[in-house]
Amino acid sequence: ARIQTEVTEIDGKSKTVKCRNVVTNEPELLEYDKLIIATGSIANIPNVPGKELRGITTLKSMEDADFLRCIRDEGKIKRAVVIGGGLIGIETCEALQLAGIETTVIELLPQILMFLDWQLAKILENHIKSRAANVITNNGIAQFLGEEGALTAVKLSNGTELPCELAVIAVGVRPNVDVARRAGLKIGQTGGIVVDRYMQTSDPDIYAVGDCTEQHHLITHRETYAPLGDLANLEGRVAGENAVLGNVVTFPGTVQSGICKIFDYAAGSTGLSEAKARELDYDDITSVVIAGTDKPGFMKGQMLVSKMVVDKSQRIIGFQCIGQGDVSKQVAQAAIAIQGNMTVKDLVNLDLPYAPPFTLAIDNFIACAHVMENKLKGRFKGISAEVVKEKVDRRDDIYLLDVRGPDEFKVTRVGMGETLIPLGALRSKLNELPPDRDKEIIVYCKTSLRAYEAALVLESQGWKNVKVLEGSITAWPFAKEK
Repeated sequence: ARIQTEVTEIDGKSKTVKCRNVVTNEPELLEYDKLIIATGSIANIPNVPGKELRGITTLKSMEDADFLRCIRDEGKIKRAVVIGGGLIGIETCEALQLAGIETTVIELLPQILMFLDWQLAKILENHIKSRAANVITNNGIAQFLGEEGALTAVKLSNGTELPCELAVIAVGVRPNVDVARRAGLKIGQTGGIVVDRYMQTSDPDIYAVGDCTEQHHLITHRETYAPLGDLANLEGRVAGENAVLGNVVTFPGTVQSGICKIFDYAAGSTGLSEAKARELDYDDITSVVIAGTDKPGFMKGQMLVSKMVVDKSQRIIGFQCIGQGDVSKQVAQAAIAIQGNMTVKDLVNLDLPYAPPFTLAIDNFIACAHVMENKLKGRFKGISAEVVKEKVDRRDDIYLLDVRGPDEFKVTRVGMGETLIPLGALRSKLNELPPDRDKEIIVYCKTSLRAYEAALVLESQGWKNVKVLEGSITAWPFAKEK
């Protein structure tokens, strides 16, 4: 092992690696039979004025982490800005806020956590704000402002100035491929080193793994960049075995599964989001959003909001889950289903372990598949929160029906002119509903279970245009009345 040593050149012809001790500057030449490159990634830093000021850092290295720990322990800094609403940015926001530092996240795109669809990301944004942190989307950094060489504020693209003494840049990473490029190895369109299923580069005696490489996407069958720690470890095992024993094992690729913790919530996804699938021109995809607990209520079950995406063959191609419940288990099950090319028909009767301390009798993931099956068969006519909000804002001629109980309605409601008729009283109050059987009626409750039952009641009585708000109040990402 060589520490404090920089590789300056790889010569594939002579099979040598030139190194330099960064302390003594002493050179060294190492010979190899097989070589594995694992140079990782480099943090992106926006090229904006003032980036050299003290108080600006990334969170990429141990030194960065030590710097932030010192700031926490000293307790002098009171305000921070996190630039970037991805995994690192959101987790940094949580850590700073828990350390007593007033924190604002700035995201250039319309939402945080782009691996999620907008609705779920917005619910998480609301949760972050409820914990006294701030989130600003659709805005970027124009300038870092300072006095006497130290950061005092950041200026946003819209001209707003946010006073702060600390800025953490978390706008993603790029592959660290400078040495590989100088060695003549092939670099892909994503910027990563091109490798085959053996993790072999364009030089048969050189392998590459981790954040410096690009990976094969198992759904799109395109090359992608997935700088994730678990993938790096799996690829390292494959490359190590092949370098020693010859090409005997392969790494198939990725579905880009990921998860992060956000205060009391977790957020995870695997495969393609609906937005990404549409961007890639997947035709005839279907999505559904559900809400429900991870365990029974008497076992202190916590709420989850899940979204499933399937293609025209009804094969699952994406799954997202957020909430205070066991998100990791839901996403793990979905990741296996995606990699196994499972369809909705395969999912609805999965034999998973069940006992009340661990899960519902019908696990949340299977329940999501059940709702998807009902939707595909026309039994369930769902409508998304975004579409409902658009209809209300346009003042479309719709009838919003809340079928929860009066006590629930008093605590929180959407506040958009809805009518409250509890499910138990619905059959006796059908005369209070619009007499026009073609009127668009949108039904909701807490999680959509009672709303689905109410929709079936209305359809049995002749109403023809009844829809259920998917996920209902629990998955409603917009402001509510209390």
